Amino acid sequence: MHDTAQDTPRIPPSARLDPTRPSVARVYDASLGGKDNYDIDRRVFEQVMQVAPHQGDVSWMNRRFLVRVVRYLTELAGVDQFLDLGSGLPTVQNTHEVAQFSISGARVVYVDNDPICNAHGRALLEENEHTRFVEADLTDPASVLGHPVIRRHLDLTKPVVLMQIGTLHHVSDAEDPAAIMRAYVEALPAGSYVAMTHFWDPADAAPELSRQAHELMRRLRDAGLGTGFWRTRERIEELLAGLDLLPPGLVELDDWWPAGPRTREPWPEEHLMLGGVGVKR
Repeated sequence: MHDTAQDTPRIPPSARLDPTRPSVARVYDASLGGKDNYDIDRRVFEQVMQVAPHQGDVSWMNRRFLVRVVRYLTELAGVDQFLDLGSGLPTVQNTHEVAQFSISGARVVYVDNDPICNAHGRALLEENEHTRFVEADLTDPASVLGHPVIRRHLDLTKPVVLMQIGTLHHVSDAEDPAAIMRAYVEALPAGSYVAMTHFWDPADAAPELSRQAHELMRRLRDAGLGTGFWRTRERIEELLAGLDLLPPGLVELDDWWPAGPRTREPWPEEHLMLGGVGVKR
């Protein structure tokens, strides 16, 4: 156990806890069948399921992608540092659990600005000396990368894995997610990796799925969550600028080095997400 007092911000964003407003992290927790959410979060997820009844399967698909990526990057690429942005609430097979199964001393820092995530993140810290949790805003790269806990726990002169799993589709165009990612990528040392998943609008390539994507965006706004953007492939590729994508590139999540053959056909909403892993040469 390490001394968490010095790692805790003096005035944490936790003070902004409001159980009457939905949270991205808590809605995601509800979609995974978790218990760390409020009634307002469950109501938002119910609205989403009116358009995408299998959105819970999408969340588990996203989790499986994370597990496969972390296993690859530890077991085959040998990277032992992870910066997991917008990490959300702890669930099964978290990044540190997967990474440390392969490399026992792998260091992981989780970053999120949700108060409940902060509370559960602190609990993780008390269990694992190689894991830290930072309460910060992923849309401010300079603040994140300059955070004293991150700089103490990770060696940012050596390769690190930057995780953006299901995060940037909650960042609006006005916040310029491409510029946010450029700042992160430019700051990463050579040999680092970026893993990303993002809601996808297939546009003219699949008009019916595109209509579903736009309806999902509307439902999230109407429910008060305020965020959730299904972007085209070209827009998602912009977020990975400056990186060389590993094969098979930017693909539907279950197509990125699947664990085995499909046991069923994908639900329509499972097509509406892309993921990939890029390396900074």
